[in-house]
Amino acid sequence: MTLKRKLQRKKEKDANDEVKETLGLFDKIPEECLTCRKSFDKKSKKMVSEWQVVVRKKEQKVRLYCPDCWSTAIKIVKEYGENNESD
Repeated sequence: MTLKRKLQRKKEKDANDEVKETLGLFDKIPEECLTCRKSFDKKSKKMVSEWQVVVRKKEQKVRLYCPDCWSTAIKIVKEYGENNESD
């Protein structure tokens, strides 16, 4: 087996391991928004496409945010960044 083929196999194996690890965290998706506690339906395509999921692999934590809370958080972060740039 050539070195090139060995490297490709290792790359594929590492990618498969990462996918397995990420899919393993799927069971840890909460059933409500972390901030406002609005309920989340995993079977709703609309909710799945609109809500934000934040995965912390090292900590093995999955956090879920509704669109309203996510947009509020983004707005706060932008304002904070703008205020720090002017100081």
